[in-house]
This record gives sequence, structure tokens and C-alpha cells, in this order.
Amino acid sequence: MGHVVTALVTVFLQGLSRSAAAAVELLGHGFGGVVVSDRFCAYNQLPTQQRQLCWAHLIRDLTAIAERSGASAAFGAQLLELQQQLFEQWHRYKGGTISWPVLQHHCQPIRLAFEATLQRVVELGAQRGERTPWASTVRTCQKLLKVADALWTFLEIEGIEPTNNAAERALRQSMIQRKISHGVQSRQGAICRSQLLTVTRRQQGRDVWQFLEQAWIAHHCGGVMPSLLPNP
Repeated sequence: MGHVVTALVTVFLQGLSRSAAAAVELLGHGFGGVVVSDRFCAYNQLPTQQRQLCWAHLIRDLTAIAERSGASAAFGAQLLELQQQLFEQWHRYKGGTISWPVLQHHCQPIRLAFEATLQRVVELGAQRGERTPWASTVRTCQKLLKVADALWTFLEIEGIEPTNNAAERALRQSMIQRKISHGVQSRQGAICRSQLLTVTRRQQGRDVWQFLEQAWIAHHCGGVMPSLLPNP
């Protein structure tokens, strides 16, 4: 299940698989915006300047590192502390107590320290094929460094959020429905479910039954289909 959440509308796309092709189908060719998401590989086709990796997902990884023994715990604690400093500044900005330039200025040293800590873990390294808690920590930090620029897009483009919490909230009800109904097994079913989920979002305060009635009349009588966007 893919979906795009904007201020005006949430568009769902029920796919039959999770793949890079499904992501392209959802976003379209020539996508010029910024995607806030987890580190799912289907989005690797996008340049890092068009991605914002979700910090809510990242915090889970950092917490897992901090809960390990030895050096992992120490480095995990450092990274979590830097994350807390980052979000203190972010909440000050969202609360209106600091401006956008001040936010960027205050977060720059946090960014440098965060990336330096990741780099330090990678430099200490682990044996190839090693299966220890420390080796898991090194691998996680290596993966984060490869996409490090995508951690900070929200500090470079005003209006981008550091988490995809809005998207997760929009998806929650549809995921529950899919578990209950066991999903769809055909292309036609996927299209139907995608359209129904898109229409039934309450983002615009729309009367869903009225919308469906208008769409049915337009389809059978040759009228104009109602738009999902206000004031088309």
C-alpha cells in the first residue's frame, strides 16, 4: 500500500507488490517534490535532496543501538542525546519562538556532531561477516552515512517535516482494513480499493456519500466527474 499525503488530499495506491516500480507508479515520472519516508529501498531511485528520512524510524534504530552492551550503548546514548537537542530546536521553531534562520544556525553543530559520531563508529569497524551486537551497530551506521544528506532536508527546505507521522496516521486505518479483509488479489481490486480509500479520507470535510453519488451519476450520464481537490 502506497500513499501520498499533502495538505489538500491523501492519494492511496494499492499495489500487488512492494517495489521500486510501485513507487514510480505512485509518484509518477519526473517527480519534483520531496518524499518523507523510511529507508525502504524502493525510494533509493530518488536523489538525496528529494528525500527526508523519517526521524521517528531513525530513533528506533538509535534506541536499539543504545540498548546494546559495550561501546554500542555509549555511542547510542550520544546519538540519542544529539537527536533530543535537534528536536528541542525544531519544537522551538514550530512553536514560533525562533525563526527559520535561527533554527538552521542552531542545528548546524548538531548535524556535524551527529555525522561525526556515525563516522567514528564506522572507522572503528567490525570484522567482515561478524555477527555481534557491535557489528550490527557498525552496519546501521554505515547505512545511515550512505544517505546522511537525506537526514537533514527538513533543515534546508522550509515546510518539510522531519517525520512521516502524518503519512503513518493516514495509513493506519487502511492497514487495519487490509488485515481484516486479507487485502486484494487482482489489479481491478487494487484500483477499486485505492480509489475508495482516497475518496473516504476526511481531510477536506467532504460528504463521502455525496461524492460517490456524483461520481456514479457522472459515469452513467456523461457528466463531469467530481474532483478530489477543492475549487478545481
